[in-house]
Amino acid sequence: MTGVLTAARALIVASRPLSWINTAYPFAAVMILTTGDIDVTTVVGTLFFLVPYNLLMYGVNDVFDYASDIANPRKGGVEGAMLPPRLHRTTLFAATALTAPFVVALAWLGAERPESWAMLGVSLFAVIAYSAPGLRFKEVPLLDSVTSSTHFVTPALCAIALAGTTLTTPLIVSLTAFFLWGMASHAFGAVQDIVPDRRAGIGSIATALGAAPTVRLTVALWSGAGALMLFTPWPAALVAAVAVPYVASALPYIRVSDERSGSVHRAWRRFLVINYAAGAAVTILLIVGATEGLFS
Repeated sequence: MTGVLTAARALIVASRPLSWINTAYPFAAVMILTTGDIDVTTVVGTLFFLVPYNLLMYGVNDVFDYASDIANPRKGGVEGAMLPPRLHRTTLFAATALTAPFVVALAWLGAERPESWAMLGVSLFAVIAYSAPGLRFKEVPLLDSVTSSTHFVTPALCAIALAGTTLTTPLIVSLTAFFLWGMASHAFGAVQDIVPDRRAGIGSIATALGAAPTVRLTVALWSGAGALMLFTPWPAALVAAVAVPYVASALPYIRVSDERSGSVHRAWRRFLVINYAAGAAVTILLIVGATEGLFS
């Protein structure tokens, strides 16, 4: 029994509970705001993108990144599990077993909207391709940030497909801004891992560009995301202000050296907090926007 509880705790840590909301929220928000209802599809999809999706995404990553993670000082907690080899097979099995029923259910619920199958397929492929041997998109500079952002945007796209939502210009602009935000967030997170990644022979957008250029890129991407939101109707345009704390947190590091790249970890910890505050602000604006017909 003790062994089962230990494995269960390890799997929960591997799924990154702090990040559950980052994938469940886009799906739930789009479904509720565009349909005005909470139906079976909304519940099933939200639960899927809350836990199973994250266990699959991060569990696969922790299994196949174990060799490099043991040399990374920030691994072994809320920012990444240190899964011992004896739990690798269990993790992959659990991730697959937990994901499969939800995928089948979502495919059945979206039977009349085959485009939802395509979106779900892209989402799952991006999750696997990021870390799995033979693909390892995480080691291809730029593609790593694009794939990581896809992890967070595709839940919203799945919701759009399942709900049969019309892609209005404001919605397209908002999704594009969200995609830029995702790329920036991944790239900024990669900066703090430059030293351990290079020691392990792992490539990333940060190891390729270097610390300072990558931070400048993230500032540009977050700024671009904010600027795009200015082209959405009021009050959604106010979301542009959400980019400010992200940019402000990264600016002190625009000249950071590769040797000092680990110091960016302090800003990354702030980033995790900023996400929750920003999410609350965006939620309020989305609700107001929905009442103004932004998504119709």
